[in-house]
This record gives sequence, structure tokens and C-alpha cells, in this order.
Amino acid sequence: MVHTSDSLDDLIPRLEDLYRDLHAHPELSFQEHRTAGIVTDWLQGCDGVEVTEGIGGTGIVGVLENGTGPVVALRADMDALPVREATGLPYASECIGTDPRGNEVPIAHACGHDMHVACLLGAVRRLAADRSTWSGTLLAIFQPAEELVSGAKAMVADGLFDRVPRPDVVLGQHVAPLPAGVIGLRSGPAFASVDAFRVTLHGRGGHGSRPETTVDPVVMAASTVLRLQTVVSREVAGDDVAVVTVGSLHAGTKSNIIPDEAELLVNVRSYKEAVRDRVLTSMRRIIEGEAATAGAPRPPDIVEEESSPALVNDADAATRTTPALAAVSGVGLVVDPGPVTGSEDVGVLASACGAPLVFWLLGGADPAAF
Repeated sequence: MVHTSDSLDDLIPRLEDLYRDLHAHPELSFQEHRTAGIVTDWLQGCDGVEVTEGIGGTGIVGVLENGTGPVVALRADMDALPVREATGLPYASECIGTDPRGNEVPIAHACGHDMHVACLLGAVRRLAADRSTWSGTLLAIFQPAEELVSGAKAMVADGLFDRVPRPDVVLGQHVAPLPAGVIGLRSGPAFASVDAFRVTLHGRGGHGSRPETTVDPVVMAASTVLRLQTVVSREVAGDDVAVVTVGSLHAGTKSNIIPDEAELLVNVRSYKEAVRDRVLTSMRRIIEGEAATAGAPRPPDIVEEESSPALVNDADAATRTTPALAAVSGVGLVVDPGPVTGSEDVGVLASACGAPLVFWLLGGADPAAF
């Protein structure tokens, strides 16, 4: 039987408090120390859960064995984003942190990882309290640094599947702007691959009154940004999908000084490896070509900072999982959301252990808006 303290009526208010606490205290990638401590405390409070800490930095796994049966991994990510929250909520984040480059940045759970942690901790609590309805082994994986799409790689590299049982399937979810109660599940390619680059364009600085003595990296950067927009519109077929975004452009300190360099942050999304290769090749060609056209004193530096493959849901496993999700959400409320151009690194966990992956969207929006 479910213990009184773990009944839904008692557990949900505690999870709501936990969610608000996590939301108010977000942490950057690989800095999730407070969050990891809370996760550990919750898992250790669940009967029979064996906890392993510090996998891949701040990663945590709770193992709950309950007789014979499959080994099922449930994954939640823990990190937040370097953005300022402007929701006005009473539990809004006011946290400031230091990013990997030493910059002070605001931090907020703008991607729902606080919800993911709360949901998985609640699931572990319920499964530990009522073992009569299931058998097998549960792996509750709390992963760092999903926002850098490097946390899953870090856990695998740190011997994750040498330290805990290898799962027969990897399951996960991401809260999404679907009506609460609706679940979005798509077989096959479901989330895009991501490749992110830091590009430094080298010029020759000087005074703004004498531009003829310089090689202006600001103009070089502006031309590069505009030309990159042609990759998708002119080099990708109409029935393929790719996204190229320049999310940051930084150069100079004063209006009358031409700087020595400009920096771009470029982000690429795609589903097919052939499209991915073509887009990345085109991106490099354009960046190097614009620098050569401008007469740059040396070629640009193109440094890859993030990379993760497309997330592909196993068709058979998704088919088997759908009735279980429908039993919770209701008939007709498990829908195909179409391909998502956002990216996820949970597939790295599944690939590393050779297990099928099923990853779905959890509706988290007020149904009245729909």
C-alpha cells in the first residue's frame, strides 16, 4: 500500500513547494550543486533507493530494485539558462552566476528543468512506496548540463553504465507549451541536432575617421550574418529542415574606434545527417569567404562549443509506450506534435547503452489559452 505521506493528495503540495524552490534557485550547467543536494536528500528519503552522486560532475542516479523485470531509465535534467526572469512571479529567480567565460549573468529556469526534476522525484517517491503494481529496476537519472548538450556525454564518459545497471529502455519528458494533460509523442526523428560555434573574425583596427587604414571586422561581421541567412533559403531543399541562427554579435567599445576583431555565436539545427553536413560546410565556406573578401589579415577562428545528434525515438518502443501515456492523459490526448527544432542530448544516454529511446512532450500550459 502507498504510505499516507506518499499519497497523491499529500505528495503534490510538497512537489509544488519543491518546484517553486528550484525555480527560485536556478543553477548554471555543471554548477547544479544545490539542486543535486536536494535531489540526493529526496532519493535517500525513498525506501530502498541506492544513490550514486557526482557522475559527470553533478549528476546523480537513484537505483530502485523491485524483483525481476526490465531495467528502465527515467531521465531529468537539472541546469538553468543565463537569462533574466521577467515573469513577476512571487518565486521568480533573482540569482546571478558566473558563466564559463567568467562573466556575471542572470540565471533562470526558462526551459522547465525545475519541472522535470520535481516530476521525476515525485515518480520515484510513488514507485518506492507502492511496489505491488510493478517489478524490475528503476534508474532515476538526474543529468547536469543539458543546456550545453554535454551533460549526458559527461555522465557516460564518467562510467555511468559501469556504475549502475544498463537500461533496457530510456524514457524522458520535456515540459512544453501544450495544454496541461496533453502529451506529444513522435516516432523517429523528433528533436533536431544542434551545432554551436564561436566565430572570431580578425580585422585591423584604427580610428573611425580613417577607415581606409583599417580592415573593419564590424562590416565583415555584418556581411557574414546576412550571407549566412542564404544557407537555408538557397542551399537546403524545400522539403528538408534546417535553422541557422546568429545569436550574438559583439565588437568594439566606442563609436569612433574600429576594433581588431568581432565575435559571432552561430547555432545550427537539422534532422538529417546529409543536411547537417551541407549546412555546416556552407557555414564555414561563407565565414571564411567573407573574411577573405574583406582582406582580413588572417583566417577566422571557428570553434565548435556544442554538438549533439538529432533525437530519434524508437518506433517500436514508442508504440508500446503510447497506451501507458494514454491511460494517464486520456483517450485522444497523446498527439504527434511534429518535429521539434529544439535539441536534446538524452539520446546520448540511449545510444551509449544500446537501448531504445522514448522522449515525449508534457503539456504544461493553461488549457484555457487553447
